[in-house]
Amino acid sequence: MTEPVQFKLAGVMGMPIFQSRSPVIHNHWIREHGIRGAYGHFPVQPDRVEQAIRGLSALGLAGCNITLPHKVAAMSLMDELTPMAKRIGAINCIVVQADGRLVGHNNDGFGYIQSIKDVQPHWRADAGAVVLLGAGGAARAVLISLIEEGAKEIRLINRTREKSQALAQGLESVVKVLDWQDRHAALAGAAMLINTTNQGMYGQPALDLRLDELPRQALVSDLIYIPLQTPLLAQASERGNPTVNGLGMLLNQAIPAFEAWFGVRPQITPELHRLVLATF
Repeated sequence: MTEPVQFKLAGVMGMPIFQSRSPVIHNHWIREHGIRGAYGHFPVQPDRVEQAIRGLSALGLAGCNITLPHKVAAMSLMDELTPMAKRIGAINCIVVQADGRLVGHNNDGFGYIQSIKDVQPHWRADAGAVVLLGAGGAARAVLISLIEEGAKEIRLINRTREKSQALAQGLESVVKVLDWQDRHAALAGAAMLINTTNQGMYGQPALDLRLDELPRQALVSDLIYIPLQTPLLAQASERGNPTVNGLGMLLNQAIPAFEAWFGVRPQITPELHRLVLATF
């Protein structure tokens, strides 16, 4: 009697979570590659995170993505962290090893940088000053990845200066912390503007930022993908600035996670883009 092919299960853990398009992406790849498996939403309240993560191995799951608000809390529950996860100080992906050990990864930085290069193939992180808004888990990943790509000056701005200072600790040679009230003037001479806050997301107020000082050739990036065209990106487009929304980051960060869980490195195809866009 032949051994049955193992059914592999993974998902995305967060709260709220049902707005996530990750199941659309991963289930498409599962079908495309003929894998016996599935990927779903795992709604988990903050006070149940430890129980949920401890259960991954017991249930035989391949792993899961971790999103807000669990990216930092989940770190302490890992048996091992990749070097990038350690550097960023947050995880977005858990891979369950054959022996049940949990390894924490952070693919957000990879996903972000690749999303920029997909739209701007000749983009360089050292082309000029980068203005980065926000100091949460996503900002950590973007900041570290920009530095690894060669960024020479990053102007970090958050409503709470203490969070920015904590994020910049040890990186002061590149990262300059500015006050929130100086965000408008900080755009002067910048080559890139990145929003990692939730301002402009569906159900949230628009980001309060004037672009008057921003050079018109500067690239404007928003990590938000619901909606695809945030008020910030709309404002930038009207001025003639090139823009990048958050969908590319979502798609690209999924690639190494899928490969780790299911053993196949997938591709981002026009069909996948159509499937995801159809959900908006």
